[in-house]
Amino acid sequence: MASTTLDADVTSASPSGKTFLGHPRGLATLFMSEMWERFSYYGMRALLVLYMTAAISEGGLGMDKAVAGAVYSVYTAMVYLLALPGGWIADRFLGARKTVAVGGTIIMIGHFLLAVPFSGSFFAGLGFIALGSGLLKANISTMVGHLYDGPNDPRRDGGFTVFYMGINLGAFAAPLVIGTIGQKIDWHLGFALAGVGMAIGLLQFLLGTRHLSPKSSVVTSPITADEKRKIFTKAGIWLAVAAAFYVIVGATGHFTIDWAIWPLSIAGLAIPVVVFAKVKRDKDLDATEQSRMSGYIWFFVAAAVFWMIYDQSGSTLNVFAKEQTASTLFGFNFPSTWFQSLNPLYIMALAPVFAWIWVALARRSKNPSTTMKFAFGLLMIGASFIVMMLAMASASGGTKVTPMWLAMVYLIQTVGELTLSPVGLSVTTKLAPTKYASQMMGVWFLAVTAGDCVAAIFQLVLGDKVVGGTSYFAVQGALAILAGFALAMYRKKVVKLMGDVH
Repeated sequence: MASTTLDADVTSASPSGKTFLGHPRGLATLFMSEMWERFSYYGMRALLVLYMTAAISEGGLGMDKAVAGAVYSVYTAMVYLLALPGGWIADRFLGARKTVAVGGTIIMIGHFLLAVPFSGSFFAGLGFIALGSGLLKANISTMVGHLYDGPNDPRRDGGFTVFYMGINLGAFAAPLVIGTIGQKIDWHLGFALAGVGMAIGLLQFLLGTRHLSPKSSVVTSPITADEKRKIFTKAGIWLAVAAAFYVIVGATGHFTIDWAIWPLSIAGLAIPVVVFAKVKRDKDLDATEQSRMSGYIWFFVAAAVFWMIYDQSGSTLNVFAKEQTASTLFGFNFPSTWFQSLNPLYIMALAPVFAWIWVALARRSKNPSTTMKFAFGLLMIGASFIVMMLAMASASGGTKVTPMWLAMVYLIQTVGELTLSPVGLSVTTKLAPTKYASQMMGVWFLAVTAGDCVAAIFQLVLGDKVVGGTSYFAVQGALAILAGFALAMYRKKVVKLMGDVH
């Protein structure tokens, strides 16, 4: 099925010969598309829990904070879980380019559904955004790689750096614009603005698609008619069973939001277990590959603990920002959603610094091992919740604390992210068995799914009296710190399992 045009010079995707910051012209298309998609996602995310917990008289849904936090956690878990089938659909059915276009369209529809002041439309919108994000997220980064002449193209790393900056520019601007409009003017107008942002990104992608590599249109492993029939039959049966079950639950008057949160949370934990069990039982893997996968499980669990805390920036920390944090600094008043811009701002400032630090340490043969970087990331994310415990204690009695508490928390979390997340992506590719090389990045995303599902279960079980309290932050912070120390203590065992991968 592959065309000989795939071997042509990558600049063939840009007939005019023009470049973008010294990179193929297609990078501008993907940069702008992803920037606007992140603008829509993070803008909506800044409003999500605040809208769900706002009183009905204030135009919100009037949910308990714990339930709203659980809905948010499951939603973010599904975004990453659906990246697995998103990549599969591109490989087997549509190709990356068409899959991204379809995903962007579904995301846009989802945001506009959120803009409709009806609870049924709201939850449908979340489902659309999660599905569309899975289709888009799994493939747009792959398309960046397609622009370059193989993995050894000297521009490749720089291209991904530029693309990464687009992600964070969108994430930084979104709470300042969408957050302000949604929080200060009208929730649904904010959600609609997120839809407009995605529409701009989709239009940018469709107009600039001629600058992309021909590789992005190729279906790398086309599905056969027999395979398609079997898959659609199984999928249809499972969907029919699920639909019948929920119709019965709804018709008997027993349906609550728990009937959606619990099954999705359990699935988000069960799927990674099933995936790893399948890989570990695979007799095609030799002893070295099996050992590496055993080592990788340590990193996966550590990452799940990290994301369990980190992803609460849009839920428990967002509520704390609104209810317990002063929204005035140096005489300037601002909406609480602006705190959501701190993380991308810190990333843009610190990412180049960390890249320089790792190179400088490597030259002196003092670059920390992957295991120690993960352990440090866990210590940082744990420390951030210990700081949150202190901030919550300071807010007792109805006192609103200084914004510097959250500024410190987000800074600590960002430092932890920069030591764990990029390294996790790298070690995933290094430890992946050859047979599962293309699937392992999706497995890495499952760590986010698992962590978010654990957070959802915690929030549902503990309820409003505990979630967001001092003990809530203290226990999770201590858990992450203990996990960091455990990983550091057993680092020699993990390194041995990794074999010749460092």
